[in-house]
Amino acid sequence: MRELLKDCKRVVVKVGTSTITYPNGLLNLKRIEELAWVLTDLKNSGKDVVLVTSGAIGVGAVRMGMKERPTVIRQKQAAAAVGQAMIMQIYHNFFDRYNQTVAQVLLTKEEISNDNRYQNTKNTMETLMELGVIPIVNANDTISTYEIEISDNDRLSALVAEIIGADLLILMTDIDALYDQDPKTNPNAKRISSVEWVTDEIKKMAGDKGSQFSVGGMLTKLQAASICQNAGVRMSIVLGEDPTIIHRVIAGDDVGTFFHSKKA
Repeated sequence: MRELLKDCKRVVVKVGTSTITYPNGLLNLKRIEELAWVLTDLKNSGKDVVLVTSGAIGVGAVRMGMKERPTVIRQKQAAAAVGQAMIMQIYHNFFDRYNQTVAQVLLTKEEISNDNRYQNTKNTMETLMELGVIPIVNANDTISTYEIEISDNDRLSALVAEIIGADLLILMTDIDALYDQDPKTNPNAKRISSVEWVTDEIKKMAGDKGSQFSVGGMLTKLQAASICQNAGVRMSIVLGEDPTIIHRVIAGDDVGTFFHSKKA
């Protein structure tokens, strides 16, 4: 069913911390610029595009001299406040080179669990896309506490895809696909090309979380896939090193791991 992706009208792209930063936690400006070009080109082709970005806490932590991602709420909030401003300024600068307007949308669990806030969030996103704007979504970690934080941005991106009725969610990460075993430790691990449904057996294939500045691992991506499948949203996991892989996913190429949905 990959060939159907070329006809999708609404795409959510999620970039993880490891995709937009170097291992030392500093922003990978070249990759962010390439991402801005690809997403603007996708928008110019007539598709609605939403970007879900990670990295605020990690980038802010590095800027303030922290050696690893903070775990104390107050420190996470402070790091997010610094990092969010940095990331949005850079996104704005790069998208502006291609005359593409972007908007920041910060969400907590309350916007998703409360009916009125859910509808307000949906209305805002729909209006932005109607006006030709690319919404850039992140968790509102600056004000988040345990009760209202969204545990990871893989889940957040799946919930955003559900809210706006997206056709496709693309998760860009530091591994090129789901494997039957950990490819970092087992050279005989085999790539899983497509998944009909996320079962317990599939979840057992998930490994550990990613870099020291990130939260999500393969398990969170499979949880996101479950949300998407139940919401009728197709999903792909791909390597984030080259943003042009987004074009290959939409063209229906056999890259990464493709997750079917009730639509396919």
